[in-house]
Amino acid sequence: MKLVFAGALMVMGLAAAGALAQSAAPSATPGSAATPLPDWAYPANPPIADFDAKEEKSLPGSSRKYTQAQVENDFAPPDWFPDDHPPMPSVVANGRPPAVKACSKCHVTTGGGHPESSDLAGLPEAYIVRQMADFKDGHRKGARAGSMFPIAKAVTDDEVREAAKYYAALPRPAWNKVVETDTVPKTELRVGGMRFPIDGSEPIGSRIIELPQAPERAHLRDSRFGFVANVPVGSVARGEALVKGGSGQTQPCATCHGPDLKGISEVPHLTGRSPMYVFRQLNDIKIGTRSGANAELMQPVVAKLSQDDMLAIAAYLATLSP
Repeated sequence: MKLVFAGALMVMGLAAAGALAQSAAPSATPGSAATPLPDWAYPANPPIADFDAKEEKSLPGSSRKYTQAQVENDFAPPDWFPDDHPPMPSVVANGRPPAVKACSKCHVTTGGGHPESSDLAGLPEAYIVRQMADFKDGHRKGARAGSMFPIAKAVTDDEVREAAKYYAALPRPAWNKVVETDTVPKTELRVGGMRFPIDGSEPIGSRIIELPQAPERAHLRDSRFGFVANVPVGSVARGEALVKGGSGQTQPCATCHGPDLKGISEVPHLTGRSPMYVFRQLNDIKIGTRSGANAELMQPVVAKLSQDDMLAIAAYLATLSP
């Protein structure tokens, strides 16, 4: 796929997680009432809850304790395992009230991110900086990007560079596993639009359902456990054919992202990403809510792709080693 598949489909930018985590999805694609946004990819956030500020929680292997209210603090999120990462810049660890939320709140300290956000570890520094500029100037305005706007407008250029340098230098964690299945657990949305399993099961249909490998640890925003992406049976093989350009519907991703799809220079990697996030970026480019010079180059690449095609591409890319 073209150079911009990187720019298009990759990270939503520095605090993309914050953006994704806080904005609700509308009922239909902006500018096209005929094409609804799939709610599995654009979950609506539940009402903001009051978090417990008394009971301290702990995690195995960590000497630190936090209440749930502290876990959800936008300006002092948890750092359960400080030895797992280098010293964080202030903007990553704490942000800057009132508008610049800590990057680590949603992207976590090691850059793995959550399905409602983006992983940042190992992305090119210049790419992250460019995405923040796109949020600031209105080129990124997808349905899950709303809370990024005040951050992008308030953050300084120095803060952006510090955060980009920090996340770019981190090793990429093996964060996402893919399972093809016909059925998935029923789920409920909790803080930030993250899904958690509840009793019962249901057909997966044409959806990607990402669930925490360790639900209680994800609820505490643990930085050591990632997610399991449940995808429809057959989607990985179909996605591989599309990624390699065999279908004729699009161009081979390796053209710009390299033969291993792990990026070249400022072109970001495609491998091992959250498939829900990747789908959302492809779809945002197609419907025009993610624009800018790079995204515009991607538009003819995604023009002939259906939502099921984009789902399959995202599923396949997530199976590849980071």
